Amino acid sequence: MIGSEGVSENTRDIEASVVTDFSDRMSYGGYLDLSTLLAAQRPISRPEHHDELLFIVQHQTTELWLKLVLHELETACRMLRADELAPALKCIARVKHIQKTLTEQWSVLATLTPTEYGQFRGVLGNASGFQSYQYRAVEFVLGNKNRRMLQVFESDATASAILTRALEEPSLYDEFLRLLARAGYPIPADVLDRDVTLAWTFRPELVPVFASIYADTDDHWAAYETCEELVDLEDNFQLWRFRHLKTVERIIGNKTGTGGSSGASFLRRALELTFFPELYAVRTEIPG
Repeated sequence: MIGSEGVSENTRDIEASVVTDFSDRMSYGGYLDLSTLLAAQRPISRPEHHDELLFIVQHQTTELWLKLVLHELETACRMLRADELAPALKCIARVKHIQKTLTEQWSVLATLTPTEYGQFRGVLGNASGFQSYQYRAVEFVLGNKNRRMLQVFESDATASAILTRALEEPSLYDEFLRLLARAGYPIPADVLDRDVTLAWTFRPELVPVFASIYADTDDHWAAYETCEELVDLEDNFQLWRFRHLKTVERIIGNKTGTGGSSGASFLRRALELTFFPELYAVRTEIPG
């Protein structure tokens, strides 16, 4: 049956202008190094379990997205240091979209039943997402720093270097507060001079600063917009943590984690960690 021009018997013609000879041209697979990427999924269960590929792809794609998240957050920090707020917000906006993708991705892993996972879980040994240095670096860049985490990565020089740098550099929030101070906002000196290798903890003296921003958004629009973007980041991160917890509960219940943690209860405690607590506390102070 003849359809629209160029389509016959439910088959589309290849246009004459389409490049088909890649003997001396850059190809899609070459540019993306697909031969390396697609050879990186190596199930080790024997006989190979059908669902192990799902488990590997889920975690590898997560690591690819985390690589991009780190790239964007580190650039946002540099932009804030340079008082370039607009490009920093563009980076944060991209991270927010990635976060939504990462959260939705848990629904794919959730198709793995307890029986199916139990049939190949043993081959993981002590391998665990807890050992994702990129995830930990994202936490560090956002302010949830913990020097003790470095011991998990002592045997990996690359991971140790990345995490040490993230630990020792100011977080995204530190950079935002420094930008506000340069713009004339009354950020206390001890906040600006704090030890940035420590986890951020709630500073009540910042709440009035943010309250003044929220009280007059027209005059403080740039600061106000950035505050809301940071709240979006934390909301998204907590949703990811929650979805992770619920997926683990669904698949392994209250079993201990392969990495030695208590499993679901350990993940549940992560929901108590915060990045920007003053931006939530200020909501109580806003009239209405």
